[in-house]
Amino acid sequence: MRLHWSPRSPFVRKVVITAREAGVFERIECVRTKVAMTAPNRDLLPDNPLGKIPTLVLDDGRAIYDSRVICEYLDTRHGGGRLTPGDGEARLAMRCREALADGFLDALLLWRNERDRPAEARSQPHLDAFKLKKGVILDRLERETQTFAALPFDLAHIATGCALSYLDFRFADEDWRAGHPELAAWHQGFEARASVRETPIVDG
Repeated sequence: MRLHWSPRSPFVRKVVITAREAGVFERIECVRTKVAMTAPNRDLLPDNPLGKIPTLVLDDGRAIYDSRVICEYLDTRHGGGRLTPGDGEARLAMRCREALADGFLDALLLWRNERDRPAEARSQPHLDAFKLKKGVILDRLERETQTFAALPFDLAHIATGCALSYLDFRFADEDWRAGHPELAAWHQGFEARASVRETPIVDG
């Protein structure tokens, strides 16, 4: 399998952590693939018309995307079910938590793009909206930390941890831990997992 990959993409990081947790990382060839909203990667487009990473190309040539689909696929490569609950209600709850974390990541990426525009081109209403959403999401996660922390480690834990790590990476001045002690303690444990330590997010 070939993975279109970048060391600074939080969505790619989700996939690599999942692959390590599932014990299938050694089967994947990581291919450095640069993408940008204003500069589509033409070499990537035949595999993924959306021009996004991560994209996983299987041995038979099929390509699968986005990160949620890839992560679920990888969780079937070792015999299944290690990171995804089999029970219907538990699976639904995990999917909702995963969707919240992925939506948080989407908002952080858009927030960063807006923040890094030239000052005269920035939209303050958009910046204010992103900051508001960040606070509301963190408050929700803080309220639910005890519940999800007690569950077996799953794909939603990976997505949530990656979102918080990306918040640290791109918004170091946002002191989100101050008002969210239980979430901060959970994230410290997440960062200590071997699969996470082996998959740092870096600029490059």
